[in-house]
Amino acid sequence: MKGYLRHVAACNPPVDEVFLPWWVDDQAVGWVRPQFAAHLTQFPEVFRVTGDALLLRPELQGFARRSSALETVARRLAEAGLIPPFMGESYAVTPSGRESALCAIDRAAAAYFGVRSFGQHLNGFVRRPDGIHMWIGRRARDRLLFPGALDNMVAGGLPHALGLDENLVKECREEAGVPEALARKAVPVGALSYNRVAPRGFRRDVLYCYDLELPEDFVPQNTDGEVEAFMLLPLAEVAAIVHETDDFKLNCNLVIIDFLIRHGWLDPQTPEYLALVLGLRQPLADASLVSVEVG
Repeated sequence: MKGYLRHVAACNPPVDEVFLPWWVDDQAVGWVRPQFAAHLTQFPEVFRVTGDALLLRPELQGFARRSSALETVARRLAEAGLIPPFMGESYAVTPSGRESALCAIDRAAAAYFGVRSFGQHLNGFVRRPDGIHMWIGRRARDRLLFPGALDNMVAGGLPHALGLDENLVKECREEAGVPEALARKAVPVGALSYNRVAPRGFRRDVLYCYDLELPEDFVPQNTDGEVEAFMLLPLAEVAAIVHETDDFKLNCNLVIIDFLIRHGWLDPQTPEYLALVLGLRQPLADASLVSVEVG
């Protein structure tokens, strides 16, 4: 199968299984599979599991107390092999934006609890006489997710404890060796969103996107072992890879399609143009609107 719109569909497939909404006080913050919720019954001091919901115990009040309890849960689930190893990086647990977080949970557990996750993706590009070229990374073969797949030049999760600017500078340095002064020239160009059922859980992701025009003599250098190589490709070749293949990490396709639209590579005459523009920003599934089943 070829085309651009299929990537939007792949990130927003129909949901054909039951998820239980996770409530903190009277606010819905996530979704969990019933099978996963069954494991949480071993933490009666933290959760109450019913036939149609997961509830954080109301006596757990305050950001710090809730987060501490959830950290203990995440560590024990990781030790039992029910989630990946504990990462020591907290993600916001929020009914809306990061600023409304009611508590935080370790990144290793976030997807299993269906929390709204936030990330940052940066398009590094160079203008040459023959047009725009993009720096593309290839993920290391030992990555837990999408090993060896193509990736945006810089992409990473957004921990609760870090601000957007601070985290972007950190990710630029770690993933591509971009000096801080250059990283701070990145231009915020909007946000993308999607709802995807994955093996680990219900992903309701927001990607803050940035463009960074780079000097011709800049060559990215990975410093954290997450990228095995970088390549500078003409925009036409990048577009063809997205259109013709599944070589990119799934959500990176959306970031590149957005870049192609904003830079005029895809214009209103392009088939499915409007569907692409609208599809890149899906309303995030709201657990407060549905009691048991999504979709």
